[in-house]
Amino acid sequence: MNPEMQPSRPIKVIVEKHADGYIAYPLGMRGVVVAQGDSFDEVVREVHSAIKAHIETFGSEAIDGSEPLEAFVAETVL
Repeated sequence: MNPEMQPSRPIKVIVEKHADGYIAYPLGMRGVVVAQGDSFDEVVREVHSAIKAHIETFGSEAIDGSEPLEAFVAETVL
């Protein structure tokens, strides 16, 4: 099935803020999909575009059926 014809579904995305900008990557996808931007809004647009391109290239199989229900950030001290 053409990815454009599939119903919309939310994909959770991790966004990290660094001193030199933002990076973002989706959870629950097979393969590597990463985007970068100078602002939060820019990186969200870029990761959306990267996800679409990844699905167009590899098909709906690129979406792993085991997408997490929630994502957390935790910290430990070594």
